[in-house]
Parts: sequence; C-alpha cells; structure tokens
Amino acid sequence: MTELKTCLVTGAAGFLGSHVAEHCLRAGLQVVGVDDLSGGILENVPDGVTFEKGSVSDRDFVASLFQRHQFDVVYHLAAYAAEGLSHFIRHFNYENNLQASILLINQAVLHDVKCFVFTSSIAVYGAGQTPLTEATTPEPEDPYGIAKYAVELDLRAARHMFGLNSIIFRPHNVYGERQNTADRYRNVLGIFMSQALHRLPMTVFGDGLQTRAFSHIDDVAPTIAASVFVPDAYNQTFNIGADQPYTVLELAEEVSRAMGVDRRIEHLPARKEVVHAFSDHSKATKVFGARKYVTLQEGVQRMADWTRKQPVREPTKFSNIEIYKNLPPSWLK
Repeated sequence: MTELKTCLVTGAAGFLGSHVAEHCLRAGLQVVGVDDLSGGILENVPDGVTFEKGSVSDRDFVASLFQRHQFDVVYHLAAYAAEGLSHFIRHFNYENNLQASILLINQAVLHDVKCFVFTSSIAVYGAGQTPLTEATTPEPEDPYGIAKYAVELDLRAARHMFGLNSIIFRPHNVYGERQNTADRYRNVLGIFMSQALHRLPMTVFGDGLQTRAFSHIDDVAPTIAASVFVPDAYNQTFNIGADQPYTVLELAEEVSRAMGVDRRIEHLPARKEVVHAFSDHSKATKVFGARKYVTLQEGVQRMADWTRKQPVREPTKFSNIEIYKNLPPSWLK
C-alpha cells in the first residue's frame, strides 16, 4: 500500500471528528482539521491538528483546502445528524449533508486522494429487518438517511468512473465525551444528561420501548481512523458500533444512575420514527478483528463524569425551521 502521510478530517471540532482526528495523530498521520464551529467547539480539536475554520458547504473554501494541502486521505465526518428534525429542515439537511459531501468528493477526485472515508448511518436502512446487515437493501425513511445513502451511491459512481477508493461506515447512536449536550434535537444521551443537569424530567417520545444499540465513541473512532491502513477495507461498507440493544426507558434509568438523580420521565406524543434499529457487525469484526466493547453502564458513567465538569449550557434552539406542519410540539418551545 502507498504510504499515507496527510489527512483531512471534517468536523474536527465536533464529537466524532475530534476523536477520529486524535486517533489519526496517534497513527502517525499529519492531520488538517476543518470545522465551521456551528456545533463543535475549538477546545475539542486535539493538540497537533492543523485547524482551519470554514464550512465544507462553501465551494471556494473546500477548493482552497485541496489547493494548499496534499491530502492522501479524507475523513468526512461533518454532518448535522438530526434524523427526526431532518423532515422539517429539508433544504438545510441536503445542503449540509449531501451537497457539501459532493464538493469534497469532487476535490478528492481532482487531487488524486487515495481513500475517502465516509461516515454514513444506519438511518439508510429505514425500518428494515433487525439486526441490520450490510446486505439489507437500504430504504431510508427520513431526509437525513436519504442524504447519507445518496452520498454512498455517489462514492460508488466515483469509484466506477474515476477509481476513487472509499470506505463507508454506518455507525449508530454514538455517544460519549465531547458530545454536544446542548443540542435538543439529537443525541438522546446528551439530551437526557442536559435535562438531568437542569433537574428536568427526561422527555421520551411515545412509550419509550424503542430499541437502539448505544455505541460508545471508543467502539467507533479507533476503527474509523485505522481503516485506511487495512487493504481489505477499501471499497467496502461496514456497520460499526455496539451489539446490545436497550430500550429508551432503560437508557433513561442508566443516565439517572450515572448522574445521581431520580428517574423522572415525561412522555411526549410518539414521533414517526423507526421503532427498532440495531445492526450486525460481523463483517467489521472479520476485517478489523474482534474487540471488547465498552458496556453501556461504563460508557454512560464516563460521559456523565465528563459532562459534570463542563460549563452548563442552555439547550439550543434551531432557528431556521422550514416546515412547521407535524413538527413535534416540544420542539416549538
């Protein structure tokens, strides 16, 4: 394999991006990190990363990045990953999660990048048969999943036409230290911890019996960073994350324990969402090797300990809702 020296990490001041950037540095790569700081914070960027502030949806900014740096690898992690909200911010979703990705793919082709690593999502599957496997035909049910799957298809086309190598990961329900706990629309663990800090009941859509396999960041970021050094991973798609599903109510109980508060639940009207979503990871285990996963109890405790040390941030409100029809009432407050 050709030696890999320099990589671009988008979303480097965010949650997943900052952790992947950190593991890239440990692997000996020179890392250029990019973020517009709309959701991430500068303090998240690891020491040793060459940081540039800018948006990957800005065509001129993206072109200038590739003109000024010779990237061997692109890790595209920047996204606004709010599945439920994506129905109501359709233009924003496609601009940030699809069009920005295409700008990066174009430049990767033009500058002979050796591998493009893309974090997709199990949202591409929709309400498929669980556990979801990579052989499951994607049928995304929300604009976020549609955008992610469209990028996957575009990478396939870029491989066929231009020979651009890629590795696609479909993570799910990733949580842990550095996650934005002030975002009220996504990341249920962050939402629950923010509510615990403010002594508020934990808001649950529907009966709370939806199941998800919550994945600690340490179960995801190291593999994503190391994937470019594994030849068998090239031009493959992998589910990645934890195996054991839990209900949202079980999660609320775990967060309450870790945060040292009594569990109080406020049930809200059910959303239109996939009820059960967890995936099979045998393909990733075969290619990257078996690993010991962080248990939910350990991971939630680690995130809770980190959260209590952070400044208390008031939940943010998305200021550019495009469609109010059928918007959950709690998001109007």
